[in-house]
Formats: sequence, C-alpha cells, structure tokens
Amino acid sequence: MIEYLKFFHPLIIEGVGGYDSRDPKSVSTHILDDLQKYWLKFPPSKSIILVTQGDPYEERGISAITRLVCDGLDIPRALIFLDPDIADYHWPLADRYKLKFEISYSSMSSWLETRTPDVVSKISSQVSATLAQKNAQRLQETKTTLPKYYFDFVMLQEVTKIACKQICGEVTIAHTSREISPFSITSFYEVGLGLGLICEKDMVPYYD
Repeated sequence: MIEYLKFFHPLIIEGVGGYDSRDPKSVSTHILDDLQKYWLKFPPSKSIILVTQGDPYEERGISAITRLVCDGLDIPRALIFLDPDIADYHWPLADRYKLKFEISYSSMSSWLETRTPDVVSKISSQVSATLAQKNAQRLQETKTTLPKYYFDFVMLQEVTKIACKQICGEVTIAHTSREISPFSITSFYEVGLGLGLICEKDMVPYYD
C-alpha cells in the first residue's frame, strides 16, 4: 500500500476530537476555502488523497470535519493506524468513510528507517523532550502531567506526516483551528518542523 500511496498528494488535517463545540460544516467550509487559496500558489502535482489517523467518527471535531472536507473535494481517503501491540482499540474504531486503503504505523516507520536510518529515533527523542517540557510547564501550573498515550499518538501524527512527504514528495497539512492548545496532540506539529522534516510551506494555517 505504501507503493500505492506515492501516486497521490497527501492531505492531512489536524485538530481536536468530539469536544470541539463548533459546527463542523462551518469549519470544513473554512478549511476548504483556505486549501483552495493555498493550492493556487502551490498546486499539487498528483491526485489528492485525504490521509486520516484513526479517529473514530463523532458528530463534531476532527472526524466530522475530515468527512466533510473529503466530500467537498470529492477525494478518497487513506488510513494510518496504530498497530494492535501499541493500541489494540485503534484500528477497530477508526472511521473508514470513503476509505481506499490503510497502512499500519509500523509499516510507515519501517519505510522511513530503511531510507533514512535513525530518523524515527530522532523523532521519538524530540517527542519525548517536548513531552517533558510540556509536563514541566503543567506542573508549574499545578496541573497533572499529560496522559501516557500521548507519546504513541504524537508519534503516529509526526511519522504519518513525515513519511507521507518522503513517500510522495509533497504533502499538505491543514489545521482545524487558529488557536492550538499548547497541551494538545496537535501542538506537537512543531516536532516535524523543528527537525526540518516538515516545512512551513507544507502548512495551511486556519485563518479566522
């Protein structure tokens, strides 16, 4: 399936889940407008595919928004999921709306490692360091530390984007909100940027 993915331009949308109180139709319309403007400047060289990361369907939040963007662009979707030995509930619960194919996290990370040795370990080290910084900040604010599952889902997020870019030679990454909580999984997008594996040009900010 990785060999199949390279024939597409991956679109990845990052945002929070069902606790997002906004109307997903309004958010998706906003994202579609931003994407159209962005692609006028940086047109994809291949057919677009929406790459999702296993969120279960909910009436609000990222899973609802990605369905609407998929419909608005009339494109298929691909799923990257965590292997059962990492999170056994992830694959069964993933939304498979208009799904064309799916690839495991281990396949994506193995592909990266075979072509760029130590890249996954570098991502992992930076994710761990960023988690430590955020947890230190939370403790200063008398908050609990972030859940342990954050590491796995941040790795899924960053490896998916970085592998998609290297496999396909291009990627578009859009956010569902202008204001990103510093303690959200989405906020770790700075890891790929900081390592130089994702660049600002790949990003489509959410403009209010």
